[in-house]
Amino acid sequence: MHKIQNDKLKIAVADRGAELKSITALSDGTEYLFDGDPTWWKFSSPILFPIVGKLVDDKYRAEGKEYSLPSHGFGRTTDFWLLDATADTLTFALESNAATLKVYPYKFRLEVSFELRGNEVKVHWKVANADDKTIYFSIGAHPAVSCPINYRENFSDCYLKFNRAEKSSCLKLLPNGTLSRERIPMLDGTELALSYELFAGDAIVFDDLKSDEVTVCSRKSSKTLTVRAKGFPYWGFWTPARGGAPFICIEPWHGHADFADFTGELKDKEGIISLDVGKIFETEMSFIVGE
Repeated sequence: MHKIQNDKLKIAVADRGAELKSITALSDGTEYLFDGDPTWWKFSSPILFPIVGKLVDDKYRAEGKEYSLPSHGFGRTTDFWLLDATADTLTFALESNAATLKVYPYKFRLEVSFELRGNEVKVHWKVANADDKTIYFSIGAHPAVSCPINYRENFSDCYLKFNRAEKSSCLKLLPNGTLSRERIPMLDGTELALSYELFAGDAIVFDDLKSDEVTVCSRKSSKTLTVRAKGFPYWGFWTPARGGAPFICIEPWHGHADFADFTGELKDKEGIISLDVGKIFETEMSFIVGE
């Protein structure tokens, strides 16, 4: 585990998946990320790469061949190496190799960096095409934010606050994890009250949000955590449907699960990123601690 801190926050990042495991306030020890207790979910903030979500039958076609990948790809379960570390930054890297090429036929280099700036943790992703052909991928975040942040409160005391007024419907997620084209009215205004019942159908997926900041708030206390992600076309929100888990996942994505009726190649998938030879794709998000 690799750790850095400034005068406000300390963070910990694991080699496995270059996964952010902890955001802790130095002032009072408040933890803003779920600890990965497998009773509920074994992750804290995994990276989703080279796909986001579920494939139809866990299979896809690329370059005329069929491949198989589990939900969210292999990035979250693969060891990265520490590329660079300073007093306030950590940078990790993953390159395509014999194992990845068996399940994903493209050569790439993925770098993930973390930077502390006051009460903000900036996360930067850089994907480089290391192949002699165009590569296709999705990438996204899946952070489990402590909810409630104050352990003395309840999940139902909390709500999500969006930084722009929304009138949005979510895409219906089917039992097999793929998406239906049916839409369900979900968000009207700037707040979404949280309850476990809200997630009875699993994740809530939006493809039309105007907001680029979503904040976990409580009606009983002032502690907050904001996820800022500019330019991400899709957002997912999730907590286990059985109820009781002490977190809410706030997930900005470039890409999403297959629609149930999708039969094309990976390059044809809605939301997929196309990256030409020698090119680099970069994007970033932030966690902002409020007290």
